[in-house]
Amino acid sequence: MNIVSKSPSAPGRPAARTAIVAAIIFIVAHVVLLLGITAPDKLYFDEVHYVPAARQILLPVREGPILNPMHPPLAKEIIALSIKAFGDGPLGWRYPAALFGALALVGVYLGGLALFASQQRAIAAVLLAFFNQMLFVQSRIAMLDIFALAFGLFAIAAFVHGFGQKRPQSAFALAGLFAGLATACKWSGLFVLATCIAIVAAIRLMQGWRTRFADANAEDWYRPELWPDFRVPHFIVCFVLIPAAAYLATFVPLYGLSFTDIIEAQRRILADNTTAAIAGHTYMSSWPSWPFLVRPIWYLFEKVGDDRFAAIVFLGNPLVLWPALIALIIALRDWIVGRGRDAFLVLAFYLGPYLAWALLPRTLGFIYYYLPAATTASFVLVYALTRKGAPRWLLWAFVAVGCAGFVAMLPVTAAVIETSMATFNRLMLFQGWI
Repeated sequence: MNIVSKSPSAPGRPAARTAIVAAIIFIVAHVVLLLGITAPDKLYFDEVHYVPAARQILLPVREGPILNPMHPPLAKEIIALSIKAFGDGPLGWRYPAALFGALALVGVYLGGLALFASQQRAIAAVLLAFFNQMLFVQSRIAMLDIFALAFGLFAIAAFVHGFGQKRPQSAFALAGLFAGLATACKWSGLFVLATCIAIVAAIRLMQGWRTRFADANAEDWYRPELWPDFRVPHFIVCFVLIPAAAYLATFVPLYGLSFTDIIEAQRRILADNTTAAIAGHTYMSSWPSWPFLVRPIWYLFEKVGDDRFAAIVFLGNPLVLWPALIALIIALRDWIVGRGRDAFLVLAFYLGPYLAWALLPRTLGFIYYYLPAATTASFVLVYALTRKGAPRWLLWAFVAVGCAGFVAMLPVTAAVIETSMATFNRLMLFQGWI
């Protein structure tokens, strides 16, 4: 179903329908993600870093040094607001994660519409992003990643929306704003911004070389006539000034308007995130292994009764994320051979946030860094499953398989469900998963 109305008398209908569907996705996801979110009723895994930092923000007078200075403050400020509203307990700690997990799925929906101009394909992308297991787990823990992911997905949706427009300034400005907010949650949000900048720079470079395809068509990822009115000042405003302003504004609640303190905070973040770490963490893994789900992270595993365990593993749904690797090959082939616009964009926003980790001088990595790429892999899957010639039922059959895998993994992804050793042993297919 094409989202572009063919009836000139009803131009508002597609926008209204998009808003209604987005609202439904948000409400349903919000409710589902909140189910059992207060289990466990104590801090677990990296909540021990971020919740105390959020509590400190609420103090009328800060005592001691700023906690968790290695990350920007926006996500912790949002958690602090939740603690103030819902109390200093499991709901107060984790409610914002569920809220932004639901918003992340709305971002997937809007990105899917911008990419595929199809309600069905966009909704399928939402379901695959939810069923990949990673988003679900990160939406139920007070960590920073889900906040950066949600803002990053809105940035991607805005950028893709503007990509094919003659005047993309407004859409690109929105992309810059959301990318700046993603970066204000965690510096890995920069990867989406860097991907947008790389795309624009590559296209402008080819236009400067007066590159033309001999058999050019409207589906090419590059066209010489793209963005005729998008100038260097527009680029600077959209991808430098707006992101920087949004990012720096989030430091004001902590540091006021002290330029010196804000700059010192950036120096500390840079030092903490670029220093090569010493290897040796139990759950560490390297970036080449993440797509293969080699080394998961056990956020929680504790006995709660006779042969009953509360367990939360950050692994990823193999029935979704392993086939995504095949879909990536298909998209890569279509981009190289067919110059497809959709193939180019789904590849860019998967590979950009993923391969950026290869450039960082850190030896300490974890599979949850793969969350943004794993989420945008849903776009790659939808692209590959709905190529010309693919049977119409294939996409929804794959969604059903992904759902089955997600349900099967619930005993080790939601602590409230609990699990037994028999179920645990059945689900842990490889020794490296334990």
